[in-house]
Amino acid sequence: MYTEKVNIAIVDDHTLFRQGLAHLLTESNEINVLFDADNGADMIKKLPLHPLPDVILMDITMPVMDGYESTKWIKANHPGINVLALSMFEEDKPIIGMLKSGAGGYMLKQSKAGDLVSAIKGIAKQSIYINELVSGKLLRNIQNNQPVKNTPIGLNPNELKFLELCCSDLTYKQIADMMNLSPHTIDNYREALFQKFEVKSRTGLVISALKNELIKI
Repeated sequence: MYTEKVNIAIVDDHTLFRQGLAHLLTESNEINVLFDADNGADMIKKLPLHPLPDVILMDITMPVMDGYESTKWIKANHPGINVLALSMFEEDKPIIGMLKSGAGGYMLKQSKAGDLVSAIKGIAKQSIYINELVSGKLLRNIQNNQPVKNTPIGLNPNELKFLELCCSDLTYKQIADMMNLSPHTIDNYREALFQKFEVKSRTGLVISALKNELIKI
């Protein structure tokens, strides 16, 4: 049965990686690579020269125009294009940053080819792709601009301060030091807020707090 191919573009500053990935995806017979670019500015120049892609695979760390700014530009100028972040980083900060910028999913560069093809097809069809790095419920809330159910209210000042500091690069121990609290108390805050927001990670906690406008970055 014939299945229409997904048109994509690849934006990454490593030429060999771009070319190798394009070849690998093309071999799947499910993906059509329209073009590749070495940063966001190059992407903007090349977009008018090709049909608009369904999905853009977006690296984060690039010269001239990085993945965050490039994704924001895409969503502002071509909101119908889905962005799938493709990065080496699995820490909370870049995941949160790319989702806030408008990416519909996040994959690691060391992912298997088959998993990446599935992610591309999934995000092309549903505008989001859910994996272990991203909380599905929270990502849908961000993309659809819908409130999270059972939003906890009446958080005390220390809990709000803890949420704010979770958006930073600080470790939990450093947060404890800044708040003049013991690491054990911070652990209790974290676990209590995980339960209130129904999340299991710092990333999910921060995204949920941002979505409910409890904190701002």
